[in-house]
Amino acid sequence: MMADLNNPKVQKILQSKTFAHLATIGPNGEPQSSPMWFLWDGEYIKFTHATDRKKYRNIQRDPRVSISITDLEAPYTYAEFRGVVERIEEDADATFFNTLAEHYGTPWRNPGDPRVVLYVKVQRIVGQNL
Repeated sequence: MMADLNNPKVQKILQSKTFAHLATIGPNGEPQSSPMWFLWDGEYIKFTHATDRKKYRNIQRDPRVSISITDLEAPYTYAEFRGVVERIEEDADATFFNTLAEHYGTPWRNPGDPRVVLYVKVQRIVGQNL
């Protein structure tokens, strides 16, 4: 089922504190998916990532991504956001990591690894029960 960003169920999912499964495309075309913290800023789905990991290299090579997020209160409702990493910003002091840690209510803070903020522009939304 196609949906748009103004759909109330889509907005509920985007405002939630569940994990997003971020899938990237590996060097041989294989999908690579990981649960990640995220934050919706009204324009982009934002993630933090370390620059020494495979997922970051995948995105540098091919910015197309798929993000799957389930509604915690209605587990048969989910949205898949397909789009591209439109922007990557350095986050040298892990300010955005700390923001996400606060958002998710964890005591963790700056892990000390070199980090970036990934800005995903949503191009298409599909899902179930939206």
